[in-house]
Amino acid sequence: MGLFKHTNISFDAKNSDTVIGVEAYFQGTLTAKGSLRIDGRIDGSIVDAKLVTVGKTGKIKGDVSCEICTLSGEVKGNISALDHIEVLGGSKIDGDMRAPRIIIEEGAVFNGSCSMTDAKNAKAENSPKVNNK
Repeated sequence: MGLFKHTNISFDAKNSDTVIGVEAYFQGTLTAKGSLRIDGRIDGSIVDAKLVTVGKTGKIKGDVSCEICTLSGEVKGNISALDHIEVLGGSKIDGDMRAPRIIIEEGAVFNGSCSMTDAKNAKAENSPKVNNK
């Protein structure tokens, strides 16, 4: 008997989305090469992600490092993005933000400091200097 014979379940290998659902809890360092949506809870750091989206029910206790970060939930930790950070109304951030562009909507709560540096300049400042004498 083919229990799953007539289902329309498909898996697309090109889809690089990772979802932490509302009921999910993750502890540790999460490395996501694609996009990541958090609707549950994470206690730990997120690194190497392209796009991090924290939904209204999402809570992160740790640092976030990505290219683009969009927040609707809560983050207790520092956020560093290569392109931009968007903090939507109703979200709460306790920590520092660093990105070339930072957008904070009315109704968002932000406790920390922000640093807006150009990604190209940040790379140049961090690269070793050559001394030509």
